[in-house]
Amino acid sequence: MRLFPSATAIAPVLAILAAGWAAPAVAQDAAPTAEGGGLGDIVVTAQRREESLKDVPIAVSVLSGDALGAITSTGSDVRALAGRVPSLNIESSYGRSFPRFYIRGLGNTDFDLNASQPVSLVYDDVVLENPILKGFPIFDLDRVEVLRGPQGTLFGRNTPAGIVKFDTVKPGKTGGYARVSYGRYGTSQVEVAAGAADDSGFSVRLSGLFQHRDDWVDNVATTKSKDLGGYDDIAARLQLQYESGPFTGRVTGQVRIYDGSAIIFRANTQVPGSNHLVGLGGAATAFERDKVYQDGLNFQKLNTYNAALNLEYDFGPVTAYSITSYWNGNFRSRGDIDGGFGAVFLPVSGPGLIPFQAQSQDNVPSLDQFTQELRIASNNSGGLGYQFGAFYFDEGLDITSFEFGGPTDATPSAIAIQRQDTKAYGLFGSVNYDFGNGLKLQGGARYNHDKRDFVASRPVETRPAFVVNPNTPVPPQAAKVTGKLLTWDASATWEASDALTFYARVARGYRAPSVQGRLTFSRTISTADSEKTMSYETGIKTAFLDDRLRFNLTGYYFKTEDLQLTAVGGTANVASLLNVDAKGHGIEAELQAAPAKGLTFSLGGAWNVAKIDDPNAYVAGCGSATPCTILDPVRPGSPGIYSIDGNQLPQSPKFTLNWTAGYEFPVGNGAIYAFTDWYYRSKIQFFLYRSVEFSDDKLIEGGLRVGYKTDRFDIAGFVRNITNDASPTGGIDFNNLTSYVNEPRIWGVEAGVKF
Repeated sequence: MRLFPSATAIAPVLAILAAGWAAPAVAQDAAPTAEGGGLGDIVVTAQRREESLKDVPIAVSVLSGDALGAITSTGSDVRALAGRVPSLNIESSYGRSFPRFYIRGLGNTDFDLNASQPVSLVYDDVVLENPILKGFPIFDLDRVEVLRGPQGTLFGRNTPAGIVKFDTVKPGKTGGYARVSYGRYGTSQVEVAAGAADDSGFSVRLSGLFQHRDDWVDNVATTKSKDLGGYDDIAARLQLQYESGPFTGRVTGQVRIYDGSAIIFRANTQVPGSNHLVGLGGAATAFERDKVYQDGLNFQKLNTYNAALNLEYDFGPVTAYSITSYWNGNFRSRGDIDGGFGAVFLPVSGPGLIPFQAQSQDNVPSLDQFTQELRIASNNSGGLGYQFGAFYFDEGLDITSFEFGGPTDATPSAIAIQRQDTKAYGLFGSVNYDFGNGLKLQGGARYNHDKRDFVASRPVETRPAFVVNPNTPVPPQAAKVTGKLLTWDASATWEASDALTFYARVARGYRAPSVQGRLTFSRTISTADSEKTMSYETGIKTAFLDDRLRFNLTGYYFKTEDLQLTAVGGTANVASLLNVDAKGHGIEAELQAAPAKGLTFSLGGAWNVAKIDDPNAYVAGCGSATPCTILDPVRPGSPGIYSIDGNQLPQSPKFTLNWTAGYEFPVGNGAIYAFTDWYYRSKIQFFLYRSVEFSDDKLIEGGLRVGYKTDRFDIAGFVRNITNDASPTGGIDFNNLTSYVNEPRIWGVEAGVKF
């Protein structure tokens, strides 16, 4: 049952609002200025204070304005940011609720609900640790910043790869906007924000997002015409702020309610020896994105809640900050894991070979995350500057996993439970000195202390011995891991001229030790030691031709000891942690230009080599029932175990490219405009081992938006994934050649108004 009415029911709302893209304009937009047609300055908060992008000794990319509006205008979730800046990839085997982030090849393919990731998502200066929090919807944002490389000094909490940072629009002004869109498959979106402020210092801002899609995938195994793929996703944010002289206080409340399909697994979408998508009829049929053949249940429900208190006091020489945040969530997700119907030993089976039925459900009955940060930052713009602070993190997480004997069974044949308690604190400081001649030196350090207490068991087990051996419950097993490490960074920035800045940075990154205990099929807990990364990068940042041309270039090298990886799938539906060494290097480039008034374009790209560098790294290959062609060498004397030394890390393309172009032509009191954005990535592997089938050769997605806008109103037509590229973005390897694919082509109209 949906929480909200169908898209057709909200058609009157579309007519009433009669509006379009009207996301809040921000000074940081890399859009042409009305006066000179230049790009303007870009202000970022990558170092916890507002600075010009060219003055920050970090590889930072910013999404805002037209680009961010186009990406988020079609019912999309955070995965739509993948590839929109160099070296960033995002994918999910859960769909909209559990994104996995990768920067410069570093990430984690683990599907368990306590999985640790080396990329942190920071929402209004608060780290969101658990994967079910990281999918919080994108709405009423000032900007998105992507910080590449270790960021542990000022942000902490597992950032050896980098940070994806969301900054929302804050209270303080009266006014707002509304935008509404409707498109293919009943895809609709309503986004609104309204603020009010008075002379007493009080201000408020209320913003909300509603996204809907009809069920559009036809399960041909049922009599219903449309069974899967739909969702209702609602999120809201209320901010109350008070300003009086040097004091600013802000209270924030947020909520998300999601009800829809889990991601759709598709059985045997490849034929043995190939990674090309095929239809339900096998190699001789074309792939049909809107058809599956399944006998299992599919649903997903997620609720998350947040309360936060931000306090700020300007003492003159320094400003003191306090950031207190509490997040709570619960989650349920069930899917047809084998992606097909029946099994080879049953009267009906397909499409292709289905060795056995697999259907499971994962729940988070309770997630509680509390964070507290205290920080003091100097206010001077020259000479000596500094920041010091302390951070505390406390998380309690319960996970329950169910295995079912039959595709539609309500009573599980096995139940596994996990409880994880994480506590961490950090002490950090950063100092910089501006010599006044263009040279600025900076250094910082952070002491990290992390502790995880974990216990898991399988109290219910009724499956026969040939399914899980032995077929007995698993008593509680406990593990405790502790990590302590000093991380640091040092950088130099030299502004050679107003148009040219050089920088160099070295940083040590850290990820806390992890525990994994998915005991639905396994009987053992696995642990991973602390991950430690050394990163070196240098680059240039430029602005030429009266700010009409901007070009940034970065080169980097990293080496990681005890990289935490997860061997997922293989012989069973399990995840096991391991530590390996890895190293990587690459080049990232971004070009933005405004050659004429009303005309802009951008081009970004990355070459990333991120490889396992460990002769002792071995993993199991695909399950014995899966016809998978593995390209790695077998470990001598160990059939089914393969060396992964030298492999490119999973979900890590060597080449990515993104580009945009926009044009505005004045007409009457407004302008006709067009904006297009594109993303290309090269080949990726889905797992730690290399195989022919569990890979994708390339992906290319583009979007186009054409409309008319004035100072208040905007109406437009749009299309996303113009070419209808169908690419698998991940797979499951323990049953058959199962994969899941990218979003379909969506077209529609938008309307919006500012007020």
